[in-house]
Amino acid sequence: MATVSAAQRREQERYEYNAFLSECPGHQLLATLSDKWVTLAISALADGPLRYSGLSRVIPGASQKMLTQTLRTLERDGLVSRTVTPSVPVRVDYELTALGHSLLPVQRAIKSWAETHIEQVHQAREAYDGAAD
Repeated sequence: MATVSAAQRREQERYEYNAFLSECPGHQLLATLSDKWVTLAISALADGPLRYSGLSRVIPGASQKMLTQTLRTLERDGLVSRTVTPSVPVRVDYELTALGHSLLPVQRAIKSWAETHIEQVHQAREAYDGAAD
């Protein structure tokens, strides 16, 4: 087994945690967080727990399959907790975890930026599309 210097180890770690590389765990998490359904689900749960039916009302464009996949992904990543209450019918609530709540300021900042700059984006799109004609 070859000996690795501290400098070589740091270089290897920097390579492994480079979000520009598809193999990097950070890259994979960024892909998840940038998904529109993930963003909408986290926003919907910002004010407190919701049942599946409540989430589907708040996010009407999401199919049942997409919403289920999104919630499973968020639960797997530790951003959402799922609580099953035995009753008839069974009650299932979804809620942001502490980790999920820590994402809200970043998400709200992006939402605010989008709302503030949407007109500039529309103008840029129109200019770009007009130049392409």
